[in-house]
Amino acid sequence: MAGKTVKKIVLEEHFSTPEMSKYATDVVKTIDDKFLDYVKPRLMDMNGVRLEEMDKYGIDMAVLSVTSPGVQLEPDAAAAVKSAKHINDYLAEEIAKHPTRFAGFAHLALQDGKAAADELERCVKQLGMKGALINGHTNGEYLDDQKFWPMWERAEELGVPVYLHPADSPTMPSNEAGYPEMAGPGWQWGSETAGHVLRMIYGGVFDRFPKTTVVLGHMGETLPFILWRLDSRYAMLKHTNPLKLKPSEYIKRNIMVTTAGSFSDAPLMCTMLALGADRIMFSIDYPYEETSQAVEFIDNAPLSDEDREKICYGNVTRLLKL
Repeated sequence: MAGKTVKKIVLEEHFSTPEMSKYATDVVKTIDDKFLDYVKPRLMDMNGVRLEEMDKYGIDMAVLSVTSPGVQLEPDAAAAVKSAKHINDYLAEEIAKHPTRFAGFAHLALQDGKAAADELERCVKQLGMKGALINGHTNGEYLDDQKFWPMWERAEELGVPVYLHPADSPTMPSNEAGYPEMAGPGWQWGSETAGHVLRMIYGGVFDRFPKTTVVLGHMGETLPFILWRLDSRYAMLKHTNPLKLKPSEYIKRNIMVTTAGSFSDAPLMCTMLALGADRIMFSIDYPYEETSQAVEFIDNAPLSDEDREKICYGNVTRLLKL
């Protein structure tokens, strides 16, 4: 029933600090200066415009996370671990100021898999965070690598999700060279992140950790739309490590998606048909997307009242144990 306004919790909502901004020098090169002037102060703000927009547009709670790329690009493992701990402590302090409005995802330094697992546990058990958000690869290494399995094991033990957020590819794909419109969020991030998840599937992460939940933004980074073909082509190819399930079955079992950065009825309906309303969560991608557009979209999407409530707050409440 269109026009139904319900409680809203969002979970791809970003912030930064001067310490974290130093890692984003390559990312900002591809972004228009006027847009940067708009988003930079909003990333640094925690208690001003952010809360004002939440109040204005009826956002009850935001789960905050460090914007891409964060410490994933830090070459020094010890420095990365130290920075991640510092930013998590800062986020916890900000959440404590508004505990009914903010929650958080831990920022992890995957340069040291064991340290990342320990930091995740500290953040969940001591700081009250709801999982982790990881900005893509860590210096070109992907999360299917068994060096990262201590983090997956700890996430499964703690019962918390890992949000896999996009980041730039380690090297520019040749088919994007010369076209800045294809860089970053224009195209590359989606294909990079979808490929990252497929590496995790084919690398056996979800066979080894079947209770793991990975969250993807942007309506699932195209994966919900190609489930049949993934299964069809997997059946005809040689396999390094045969899977226990079809590729699509891992996506349906271990992946949840958000609407962050994708405010259109058609992909929402396709994702519902592919994964079901229980696997979709409303999000904005603040401050890179407009809160007003996100809210108008979800309030007027062609959903039943029951599905709208699931997507806007029911599913995330269940997943994050809010």
